[in-house]
Amino acid sequence: MLVRIDTVTRRFAAPGGAVTALDAVALAVAAGEFVGVCGPSGCGKSTLLLVAGTLLRPTSGQVLLDGRDVYALPAGERRRLRAALIGFVFQQFHLLPYLTVFENILAPALALPSPDCRERARELLERVGLADRRDHLPGQLSTGERQRTALARALLNRPRILLADEPTGNLDPENSHTVVAALADFAAGGGAVLMVTHDAEAVRQAHRVVRMERGRFLL
Repeated sequence: MLVRIDTVTRRFAAPGGAVTALDAVALAVAAGEFVGVCGPSGCGKSTLLLVAGTLLRPTSGQVLLDGRDVYALPAGERRRLRAALIGFVFQQFHLLPYLTVFENILAPALALPSPDCRERARELLERVGLADRRDHLPGQLSTGERQRTALARALLNRPRILLADEPTGNLDPENSHTVVAALADFAAGGGAVLMVTHDAEAVRQAHRVVRMERGRFLL
């Protein structure tokens, strides 16, 4: 399994007492699998992605990526593993406003340099249909173009896992289809996709759908 979440609990301190965002959840995503996670707002979906993406340490339980217990690793090694294995696609894009499209796509190479990163970025520009936007800033792009830039950035380092948090939440149907099709293609090529979404059409493209409520998976 590329992703294994094993009995993970995550609690947050709050004025009225601890809030349990994840309650002993377990999930595995294999290479070539596209898994969708659905549920109401506040049920723990985004927390699940942050924990799976090595960005938020669980209160208890294990997260294994490609067989490695990521939270048992030193912080530097965990960062390197994240850069090598995971691509992130977020609803809010998180593009750097002062970098061009091409520079935003290249940004992951700062954490994991490769000799062909610029060639790879040019290839991805073509693949997502943004070659003519190469030197534009994010503020000069449409919403769909910003999300396609974010998708290309996520793919730069040839990750084995894509984590997508509401990737179509701000998109029109045409751009939504483009993004979800790219996620499906990634899985078809042997990658693992874990996508949080409220989008019924996006869910239909997943191989398997897991539903969450109050920090737990529904059976």
